[in-house]
Parts: sequence; structure tokens; C-alpha cells
Amino acid sequence: MAVAHKGSISMGLVLIPIGMYKTTTDNDIHFNQLDKESKARIKYKKYCSHCNKEVTTSDIIKGYEYEKDKYVIMTDDELEKIKTKRDKSIHIIQFAKMIEIDPIFYENDYYGLPDVGAEKAFELLRQSLLSQKKVAIAKTVIGTRENLIVLYPTDEGIIVKTLFYQDEIVEIPKKIPKMKLDKNELDMAKMLIENMTKPFDAAEFKDEYQTRLREAIMTKIQGKEIISVDNGEQNNVIDLMEALQRSLELTNSPNAKTKTVKNKKSTA
Repeated sequence: MAVAHKGSISMGLVLIPIGMYKTTTDNDIHFNQLDKESKARIKYKKYCSHCNKEVTTSDIIKGYEYEKDKYVIMTDDELEKIKTKRDKSIHIIQFAKMIEIDPIFYENDYYGLPDVGAEKAFELLRQSLLSQKKVAIAKTVIGTRENLIVLYPTDEGIIVKTLFYQDEIVEIPKKIPKMKLDKNELDMAKMLIENMTKPFDAAEFKDEYQTRLREAIMTKIQGKEIISVDNGEQNNVIDLMEALQRSLELTNSPNAKTKTVKNKKSTA
């Protein structure tokens, strides 16, 4: 796996060299755009708007438009020159409790893996954070952006989470009215939640649509017609109490009860 970013965690005078590696992979099916008539693949070309000629990556430089059609050119060397030693490190600013960070601020995740020789200092940081249920708040420059990041300890290692800044979070589009709830509705909703509660296991969840999509693609490759998997209409229940009652009946079925009992035993 290729490293996404290299840096050293700076904690006071302690330096811990690490590499940041992506935590996820894209398994989705992706479609190419084709011409409707010829079925040939659509391609996009980069071209100069002045001389109308195609350009390659080596022909492209960075420019900032400070006035209409006026640009200042910034080379990679110049961008590197304005980085301080601190910018090139992952310098810890403070520590905070895990629960104090609103999940809306989390952007991307990376595995933080120590370089050879840095394992002991890395483990010291991980265990210290985990035992206190705290995270490290840090900053580092990746590309041309100073990232606010969190060093999040786990049982296996440290996850480096990049954060959005406060001014990047937009306000909620509209206020959600605080409705007065009926006690019976609230009790039934709590009971439904209790009936459907069990330990989370990520391995139990699969992208079922992608599976059906792959099967549909194979069906078309074999020259067969794709058959609709669901022709039924969505059942919209207007009455909230009726919906809760029916949901409870479903979760109280013999099969659901068996699953609930098993889950409670497994967590005992």
C-alpha cells in the first residue's frame, strides 16, 4: 500500500516518524461514459484556452488569479520554501477527551504507522492516550493546505483523522421543531430500540446493491434481460402509534426473540 503522507509526530521534544496510509478502498462498480451511437468511450483532454492546443501534465504550472485574467505563478520549489519545520511535522497542539469532538468535523481517516526505530515512542503515545480516553489535536501541512488532525488511539494502533475547520461547517438548513411527545409513543420507541439492540459487527454488513449490480451486469453480458427484483409499492404508514406497534410486533416475533436472547448471552 502506498503511503499518502510522511511526517513526524512532534510532542514536546519527542519526534515519532510515521507514515499515513489510507484506511479504505473503493470497491464500487464504476461506469465509463460512451457515445450513444458509436459506443466509443468518451475522453477528456486538457487544452490551452489561448492557443487551443492539447497539453500534458508536464506543461501545466500553478497560477493564482489575483485580478481578472492576471495570474501570479507559484512553482513547487516556492511552495516548499514557505513551509516551516513545524509545517512538515505533525505537531501536537493539545490533548482532549474523545467525546468532546463532534463527529461532523471528521473528514478523512488514515492509518498512522511508525517508521523503523520509532515503534517504542509510538506505543508509548498510543497506550497513554488510550488509557485516558483522550486524543491528540495536531496540525500538519499536506500539499498546499494546513490540516487540523486528530491522533485517535485504538487497540491496534493510531488512526490519523483529518478535520474540517469550524468555518467549513455550514449551518443546518432549517431548525428542527421540538415536538411534544406522547409518553406511550416514547415508551414504545424505546422498547423498539431495545428489541433491535445488539453488539455492532462490521463484518455483518455488505453492499447488497453492488452485489445485485454485478449480477445484473453478468446477466446483460450473457444476453439475458434484467428482471425487476421489487415491483411492490412502498408501504407508508401515516399513524405513528400504528407504525410503532407493528414494528414491535415484528421484533417480538419468535425469530427476533431468538436473536435477541443469543445476543444478550454473548454479551453477558
